[in-house]
Amino acid sequence: MIQSVAFIGLGAMGYRMAAHLPKHFKQVYVWNRNFAKAEQHAAEYPTQAVPLEQAVQADVIFSCLPTSQDVEALITPLTLKAGSIWVDCTSGIPESARKLTLLLKTQQQVDFLDAPVSGQTIGAENATLTFMVGGNAAAFERALPAMQAMGKLIQHVGESGAGFAVKAVNNMLMAVNLCAVAEGFTTLKAHGVSLNAALECINASSGKSAVTESVFPQRVLNRQFPLTFALSLLAKDTGIAQDLVREAKLSAPVIGLTHSLIQAANSLAEEPGDFSTAIKMYESWSKITLE
Repeated sequence: MIQSVAFIGLGAMGYRMAAHLPKHFKQVYVWNRNFAKAEQHAAEYPTQAVPLEQAVQADVIFSCLPTSQDVEALITPLTLKAGSIWVDCTSGIPESARKLTLLLKTQQQVDFLDAPVSGQTIGAENATLTFMVGGNAAAFERALPAMQAMGKLIQHVGESGAGFAVKAVNNMLMAVNLCAVAEGFTTLKAHGVSLNAALECINASSGKSAVTESVFPQRVLNRQFPLTFALSLLAKDTGIAQDLVREAKLSAPVIGLTHSLIQAANSLAEEPGDFSTAIKMYESWSKITLE
């Protein structure tokens, strides 16, 4: 029985995810590096803003940080409660998950699950996220009720590191679609085709994807590009996917090319922006604006 839950990292995703936990658990701790954000959360929801050392005494601890390096740096000096479960929702590196799993289990009798999420901020807002979870199956079952408070599909995908691997490949596939849509719709506009009419046809046909159904119409065509998932983080995730290919000694030219394109878009970006702003690189090349 889970008596207490903690959430560490109250960014665009974490802030919304943690808001659902008090609906299911009486004791919910929150902590953020900028502690004022935790205090703001506690004022808005029935959570408790507490020092990090107290937060990590919960039965289930969630983290949602930018990188695996951030998670490792956070966890390493901490003393946790034996028998607890750390559920990391960061889009992280599989090898880091395996490292932390071994470290926490052998030194503190704590289970570590790599449990990245998908569904963007709207999914976090509506508690409809997808959790892809790697790690010990028994620990997964014990932590499942806490994940169910924030997600719709919670899937155990394999041993430690498997969750991070699935998330990296998922984001790589989205990046592939993003690049393909940029090229395809640039070509259509160059030929005088109505982009909105073409989009309607494609979304009723075999070329549709999450990019054509939501990203392109809701971020690009309206020129809003709301910042919910940073382009720099997508570049990180495509790099993780590329590393997975290399580690398996596979040939994956589409993954390699897409990673290079996303890296280029990120390096050319004038300021931090949403992942959808990668399309602006194509616009700068073609001198064609997709609107």
